[in-house]
Formats: sequence, structure tokens, C-alpha cells
Amino acid sequence: MDDSKVVGGKVKKPGKRGRKPAKIDLKAKLERSRQSARECRARKKLRYQYLEELVSSRETAICGLREELEMYKQWCTAMDQGKIPSEIKALLTFEEQTKPQQSVVVVSRHTKAGKTDAHSNSW
Repeated sequence: MDDSKVVGGKVKKPGKRGRKPAKIDLKAKLERSRQSARECRARKKLRYQYLEELVSSRETAICGLREELEMYKQWCTAMDQGKIPSEIKALLTFEEQTKPQQSVVVVSRHTKAGKTDAHSNSW
């Protein structure tokens, strides 16, 4: 008995479904494969270059931050010994010079005798 079926007026034979493989030019297929491999290698090379540059820039930033941290440690050590580093003095004087001129009515809350100043609130 024949395994063919009649569907929609057409006789179908059992077997593989889908498109029949067309005659593919083997040389063209190989060339497309080679071109694809070249493009893949080029993308990979660019990706590695980008990552190497990223790592390099991050390492540079880390070195800069370590130097800054060491500087701050030295400043703290100096201040613990009662010395004020010249860099901090320069920063403080620079900030004082760049502040907008405000009314200079800064009066301390306590005088040297420990009494409350007349201009301050006594809470």
C-alpha cells in the first residue's frame, strides 16, 4: 500500500518537510563563511582594544586616587602632630578670598570670661 496522502487535491508523499535544498554554489558559500570569520575577528579585535583602553584608564585613575589618599594621610598625620600643612592653609585663604563679601558681624557666643555676648541669644 502507498503511504502518500491526498491533501487539498495534491498528493503528498511522506518524508522531509520544508524547502528542497537548492544547488548552492560551494565556492560562494565558502567565501561568505571566510568573510564572516574575518568580520568576527575584526569585531573581536576592536572589543579587546576597547577593553584594554578601559582597563588602562581605570588603572591610571586608581593610581591617582592612591596618591591623593596618601597625601590626605600625610596631612592628617601632620595635623595630629599640631602642624597645619601649607596646602590646607593655601586652600583656606583661597576660600576666604573667593567668598562674596558678607556683613562681617560674626560675634562669638561667649567672651573670654565665659559670659554671653550682648548680641547673641542666651538659650
